[in-house]
Amino acid sequence: MPATIVFHPSSDLLRTFLGALSLAVLLPLQMTAETPSESAEASSSSGKTFLAEAPFDPPEVVETHHSIEIDGTSLSYTARAGKLILKNETGEPTAGIFFVAYTRDDSDPEERPVTFSFNGGPGSSSIWMHMGLLGPRRVLLDEDGFALPPPHQLVDNAWSLLDETDLVFIDPVSTGFSRPLDPEKEKAFHGLNEDVEAVGEFIRRYISEYTRWASPKFLIGESYGTTRAAALSLHLQNRHGLYLNGIMLVSSVLDFATLRYSEDNDLPYVLFLPSLAATAHYHQRLPRPLQQLPLKELLERAEAFATGPYREALFAGDSLSDETFNEVAGNLADFIGIPCEEIISRRLRLDAFTFFPTLLEDQNRTVGRFDGRYTGIAPLPWERGRTGSAYDPSYAQIYGAYSSAFNDYVRRELGYKSELPYEVIASVRPWDYGKEFDARYVNVSRRLREAMVMNRFLKVHVCSGYYDLATPYLATEYTLDRLFIEPEIRDNISISYYHAGHMMYTVEKELARQREALARFLREASP
Repeated sequence: MPATIVFHPSSDLLRTFLGALSLAVLLPLQMTAETPSESAEASSSSGKTFLAEAPFDPPEVVETHHSIEIDGTSLSYTARAGKLILKNETGEPTAGIFFVAYTRDDSDPEERPVTFSFNGGPGSSSIWMHMGLLGPRRVLLDEDGFALPPPHQLVDNAWSLLDETDLVFIDPVSTGFSRPLDPEKEKAFHGLNEDVEAVGEFIRRYISEYTRWASPKFLIGESYGTTRAAALSLHLQNRHGLYLNGIMLVSSVLDFATLRYSEDNDLPYVLFLPSLAATAHYHQRLPRPLQQLPLKELLERAEAFATGPYREALFAGDSLSDETFNEVAGNLADFIGIPCEEIISRRLRLDAFTFFPTLLEDQNRTVGRFDGRYTGIAPLPWERGRTGSAYDPSYAQIYGAYSSAFNDYVRRELGYKSELPYEVIASVRPWDYGKEFDARYVNVSRRLREAMVMNRFLKVHVCSGYYDLATPYLATEYTLDRLFIEPEIRDNISISYYHAGHMMYTVEKELARQREALARFLREASP
């Protein structure tokens, strides 16, 4: 529990708040509603109400003091929750970025690493890794990562990385409590490059205000947050001369061609197959010879089939012989637990969104996208294929637990009061990927490559879950293998794998393994 609460209003922040308050007096009461959209992080309906005086909370940063025991050692730390005000080149305030930062009390900032964390979407707040993996408090789930009945609780996170690094959790504009000064200009922050510039400016401002330029600096992103982190690594170098020590990519997506099913893109069918096989194996839907294999051996066989006979069959198209077509269809059915007739009817191209409700159709169940281990009641037959008609049980299971626990935590333990709704998943569509990607798939792997070439000390660690059906591990491997960098730089990349899904840290034993891998990475990447 906090010992003290201290407010730190700066003169700039105070002037910003008073200016916003004056603006509120002049503007009429207004309400805007956004239509629900499906984000890459989760399918979520997000209707937002903005009062004229609501874009900013009072700008104080609330400071509280705590202690925790990690790996047998007790440490004291300071938590700060509040907003940092972004300004444009003329000095006018544009947005308030909400953050929560944890700093160890008995450490030297010049030697102590600082890690900036964000999730993905686009449109997700930073709540997931904050309250599930990195922070000193975590949401209590059962040991296999399944939700407990409400009301939901927090416990000390014995696997927090706070003993290794200070932590700063960033909510991009429109997510969490972060808002633009002018709600009508919210869309100006909703784009790949616009988002990178805003988050990059927050990082620059934070390390300046809290004197962290001399500290080893890291980024950790999850899902679309890995897209942001890769682009940020180059932006921070080019724009501010800010060279990072390391980047941690959790459930990575750098090349969207590896994930986007379309008529002219066979790549996802190949790269998703091993993860579909892992999920079918978990639910015991495979023929006996494959079902009896250990997961690792099954995945080795699935990878060999996917990148060999299956890939060749897809690329052959109409030139494929009937005999080979039927043989590949039968083998694919065996690996993913789907009836062969269904695969034949789709010309060998069964996507993950068809797999979800089909694998356990005889049980009236659908499997999770973010974690194939989860199941839920299947959509009604006439709802299939309709946007927003089906839910992801792996998201629905934990959304309530994380949302309610954080909303209590930020107010009760961190002492931050706000009348704004905390937008766990915000509606930020359409998201502008820029002219660079108008006619092709988004791919920021080249930006990461350039950053690594410029900064030969930059290290990268990637975490992938076997049951992740949103960003499958083979897609990540495929992307990393095409960075085309020299061997000595390639050695700066490491990968760890987990028997879980997109948020592998929800499983307690995998959380322990992930903490060990990330702690080792932080130590090795710090000078």
